[in-house]
Amino acid sequence: KQRRARGPEIWMTCATPPEDANSDPARDPTEARLEDDSRQEAGSSRLFRVDPGLAPGLYVVSTPIGNLRDITLRALDILASADVVCAEDTRVAHKLLNAFGVSARLRPYHDHNGAQARPALLNELLTGARIALMSDAGTPLISDPGYKFVREAAQQGTHVFAIPGASAPLTALASSGLPTDRFTFAGFPPPKSSARKRFLSEMKTSQGTLIFFEGPSRLAASLADMAEVFGPRAAAVARELTKKFEETRRATLPELAAHYAEAGPPRGEIVILVGPPTAPEQTDEAALDAAILAADESRPLKEIAAEIAERLGLKRRDVYERALELRETGDAEEA
Repeated sequence: KQRRARGPEIWMTCATPPEDANSDPARDPTEARLEDDSRQEAGSSRLFRVDPGLAPGLYVVSTPIGNLRDITLRALDILASADVVCAEDTRVAHKLLNAFGVSARLRPYHDHNGAQARPALLNELLTGARIALMSDAGTPLISDPGYKFVREAAQQGTHVFAIPGASAPLTALASSGLPTDRFTFAGFPPPKSSARKRFLSEMKTSQGTLIFFEGPSRLAASLADMAEVFGPRAAAVARELTKKFEETRRATLPELAAHYAEAGPPRGEIVILVGPPTAPEQTDEAALDAAILAADESRPLKEIAAEIAERLGLKRRDVYERALELRETGDAEEA
């Protein structure tokens, strides 16, 4: 391996195999182009190696989320060596592969054709094929259609290999300044406000950072609903991650909602991060007891518990158990 300085950057090229030892190791690796069916170009320096002995199985390959230089050498090896590369959008995949001189047999695999495409792909895996699954950007299966393919491949006994790399939720979390020891990725919230508020209420008591994807046109409305459900929690909006105009804006939810309502929809793909509840925000036992004792005793206990749990953002079972304790205590005192 060789390292070559180029300004403040350091970049690496993988030397060719021993039989190509006469090649020029200083050649720019992006100039490598594969012309024949072997998917190799003799006498070139390149960022990847074609591995004829790649083990049969399904390879879940992470790709860059914006900056092409975030591709991993192992990802290039797999994409160059696989018998088939399944891509969410073959046009996007083709651009990525061309940037690194990788020639691959591409097939579309997405939400619209998954049910029809899976049986043939699964059968190929049973016969020893090496199939790579990649998304348009980031780690496949993260808000992506590959889950059923991986599940069914594993169920039939096929080896599934995850090739790690870029992931928008983790990239946003790392730069957000919010707690990272516990977090939940919740994908895209529902588009309509009423459904979105119900969706968010289910996570109100989560003690970790919440991570969401959202589109530019709904960002301000989603932030406003989050401010209503979660209150003035610390939050961050990250967009254009790893790209030239990358931005992470940190403030409380009401402040972020007000900013984007005034500024209008931003450009780029967006990640919203919401910090965990602060201590004063958490419902204390006295407030819960007061709500239970104020309820009409003639109503069923389960009904009371459900109503209070929704109002205070608590688990229904916890409220029910506490209500049962209070009722039993009251009955004992009366006796």
